[in-house]
Amino acid sequence: MVIGMCRSFRDRALDRCYHCFPCLSDPARRSSLVLKVTLVMLHLVYVGILFLFDSDLIDKTKKEPWYTALYLLLFFATLVQYFITSGSSPGYVLDAMRAVNETNVICKKSSMAKQRQTASSKNGSLPVEGCQSGRNFQGTDSTSWTKLVMDMYPPGTSIRSCICPYCNVEQPPRAKHCYDCDKCVLHFDHHCVWLGTCIGQGNHCKFWWYICEESALCLWTGILYITYLRANISRAWWNDAIAILLLIPLSIFIVFLLLLLFFHSYLILTNQTTYELVRRRRIPYLRGIPERVYPFSKGVCHNLYDFCCGGSNIYSLEPLPSAQELEEKSRPYTCLDVLTCRCC
Repeated sequence: MVIGMCRSFRDRALDRCYHCFPCLSDPARRSSLVLKVTLVMLHLVYVGILFLFDSDLIDKTKKEPWYTALYLLLFFATLVQYFITSGSSPGYVLDAMRAVNETNVICKKSSMAKQRQTASSKNGSLPVEGCQSGRNFQGTDSTSWTKLVMDMYPPGTSIRSCICPYCNVEQPPRAKHCYDCDKCVLHFDHHCVWLGTCIGQGNHCKFWWYICEESALCLWTGILYITYLRANISRAWWNDAIAILLLIPLSIFIVFLLLLLFFHSYLILTNQTTYELVRRRRIPYLRGIPERVYPFSKGVCHNLYDFCCGGSNIYSLEPLPSAQELEEKSRPYTCLDVLTCRCC
């Protein structure tokens, strides 16, 4: 009886909690929220332990407040960048399809309005608006998206091979269905568990800046911990056991972050994604291409520009390269190519 009362009380408390916070009723969003809280708490613990035990850092803060101010600025900027990245859209195929369809409808309405104005100016009277465009709305939109996607594939490509069996929508090249988000993502890179979202065309730049800021913050924090331990090296090691225990996982995390930063920098410079690099032999449009050839690369400078400055339109679609372009990219470099900056 007592157990039943406890269960009913627990169920009522959970119902009230889910009613006040609807996001907690979804297990995926609940786990994502727990991860976010855990990450913030880890940051606060590492920084709090420093300011709690390191008296030299407190003295340095009094003498050189700009040093600590820069460190705290990087700390808050990293957390802000984390939440911006986790809350950003990776660029879903369904959203891109809606954007294309809405643009087509607006263009169609504007062209029809111009035709009516032309006809009315000739006849000297205003036309009566009909609802024909509304009846053709769905058919016209789906056809326009299908044609746009199929034009990016080589001629003769079957439309069935481009349709996602889960979303039932035509996938542009470089798009992939994410089983965690249950949506197709443009330029799918990977699904980040710590961020709780996919990394794709819409937020890959934000993700790179986040791991860059996180790497800098962890490096700075590691240097502060090592400086604290060196200043108190004459003491018994168990007096600084907390700092030592925190420094060990921090060192592992620094190595992981730096490798991740270098890896994604390489992907950016060659215009690749993690999925394309890891599953290259399983992706149909990359199977026959040599591994040293980057089919979507436009040169280092153009790749950087598109990555950094091309984020204004997260629904920009990229067609598959032609056979002539692939042959040009597979050609080995010569001294003349280096002088003419072919790699750029």
